[in-house]
Amino acid sequence: MTYELYIGDRTFSSWSLRGWLMLEKFGLPYRTHMIGLYSGTMAEEMAPLAPARLVPALKLPDGTVVGESLALAETLAEQNPEADMWPSDPAARATARWLCAEMVAGFTALRGACPMQLQHVNEGFAVSDVVQTDLDRIETLWVHASRFKTDGPWLFGAYSLADVFYAPVCARIVGYDLPMSDASRAYCHTVITDTAFQTWRAEGQKVTYDPFPYDMRVPTRPWPA
Repeated sequence: MTYELYIGDRTFSSWSLRGWLMLEKFGLPYRTHMIGLYSGTMAEEMAPLAPARLVPALKLPDGTVVGESLALAETLAEQNPEADMWPSDPAARATARWLCAEMVAGFTALRGACPMQLQHVNEGFAVSDVVQTDLDRIETLWVHASRFKTDGPWLFGAYSLADVFYAPVCARIVGYDLPMSDASRAYCHTVITDTAFQTWRAEGQKVTYDPFPYDMRVPTRPWPA
């Protein structure tokens, strides 16, 4: 029973990172297929997956195609209950679902101003008021999640789908050196130094881009992990 996962460029595709982590971190069998986000071939390569039109997209072992990350997460958790993809405690599980849903629907200012890029750290990036509002909300949600935290370094203690959905948020915080509390920075460090995240980033670094898609016209320094 192998899943077929369709993803975009690893250095930039935040949603693809989420789809990949769902499978990789929970030990589910899968094959990866690349879709050319920057080559002009995306529409053609996505055609066999219609009506899915964005990455990630997942083809189930029975041939069913599933689009949208939250649908992928719920489908995989339902099909693989032994993987414990959501927290086991009911209150923690409900809260984790809430955090994931808010991530999918929200933080548009942060996502628009700070596209995910895993190449380097931008120094001196100007944080607007609306981006700061998103960062403050993220801090609020992470502190709220800590009420349900068990032993472990992740949002709810053990790794869960909530960590999957916030991994690209952490990449943005690191990649743009955004102002966050020490506790939030420590969590982001846990995310970007995790073996799976490092593997994803290393694969992305094998591809070079000229010009670089998201040049913020500010000084840069090497990625920290």
